[in-house]
Amino acid sequence: MDAEKSSSSSFEDLSNLNEQERAELASSVLEPTQAKEQREPAEEQKPDNEVKTTVESESECMDILGNGTLLKKVLKKGRSELRPESKDLVTISYTGRLDDGTVVEEQQNVVVQIDDVEVVQGLDMALKLMNEGEVAEVVVNPRFAYGELGLKDPTEQDPVIRTVPPNSTITYTVELVSMQEESDIDARTYTSRKEIGNKKRLRGNYWMKRQEYNLAIQSYRRALEYLDDTVSAGGMMESGAAGSVELSNKELQDLLEDRMKVYNNLALAQLKISAHEAALKSVDHVLKCQPNNAKALYRKGKILDAKGDTAGAITLLQKAATIDVDDKLIQSELSKLILKSKREARNERDLYQKMLGQAQKLEQKTKPAPATQNNESSKIMMWGYLVGTILIGVVGVAIFRYNNP
Repeated sequence: MDAEKSSSSSFEDLSNLNEQERAELASSVLEPTQAKEQREPAEEQKPDNEVKTTVESESECMDILGNGTLLKKVLKKGRSELRPESKDLVTISYTGRLDDGTVVEEQQNVVVQIDDVEVVQGLDMALKLMNEGEVAEVVVNPRFAYGELGLKDPTEQDPVIRTVPPNSTITYTVELVSMQEESDIDARTYTSRKEIGNKKRLRGNYWMKRQEYNLAIQSYRRALEYLDDTVSAGGMMESGAAGSVELSNKELQDLLEDRMKVYNNLALAQLKISAHEAALKSVDHVLKCQPNNAKALYRKGKILDAKGDTAGAITLLQKAATIDVDDKLIQSELSKLILKSKREARNERDLYQKMLGQAQKLEQKTKPAPATQNNESSKIMMWGYLVGTILIGVVGVAIFRYNNP
């Protein structure tokens, strides 16, 4: 796995947005707040029966998945009927508690992207069922929270101590402060796309560490939507106060390096779920641009070995070992493959000898039959000659006596 490390928290905010995007998000938060203040006097004049009906509807609990593993209860009704859709950016504030009331997560006005699993999976699913301005209680089963691994405190050196113990149910109180659609990727600046792409790459690394390979693949693919499109633009221009300027070679090289990291990690995640053909395509993206990338050569070797091509895997690992002579992992894997190759060759030789021995035995069993047949034919021929000779003698005697009465 890559040396790059991701945060061990369950969220990563979009603090890397540029100033223009921050202003847009701020305005999207302020406008709903002002609208709410304008409606408050009208809400105070609602009849008692309407208020009661609202309270009763807010107390209902929704079983989102139908099996009790993800529950949502409205605590405060939203200010509109609008709900976020996939890829929308939402600003949320939330607090997560264990069953004993211990607070394990708390964030204010953090920006996440729907369906990009930038918070725990259960909370990500629940956000799409919330209205803008709504406050809800979301009860998340361990399967959609931190599972059997729990969550380790990144500041704690003791590997046993966990912020979230294994198999813990977490109850979130979450407010959907505001929401907005994802802007066109092509309209984003170079800096913004690079930062967001790397943020999603790090999120993929986070899921890899937790062995959630499908979620890692999802994060890596989203990262490529930003990094690949940026690089493929070739003559892309960076917007600034002085107008548009062409990207420097260093900036383009940095983007290429980021993209290679994503493809390398994507190949590993795909290998983990035995998606060998997809993994080959991903690693070939790296080797096409960087044919001497030792990590890519190593991973392609692992893929070929998984597909049964031991000889091809050894060739690639030998090349990787000459490029990175200090990588113990490559050396170890190469040694294993060489031993495996010798064992396979020995097994093939033994199998061939066994098959050859069986063929020789079969030939020996069938060989006497033609010999017996030949002996019987010789005896018949001998008796034929003998009978013929006797008949000739008898006929000769008869003729002699006939001629000499």
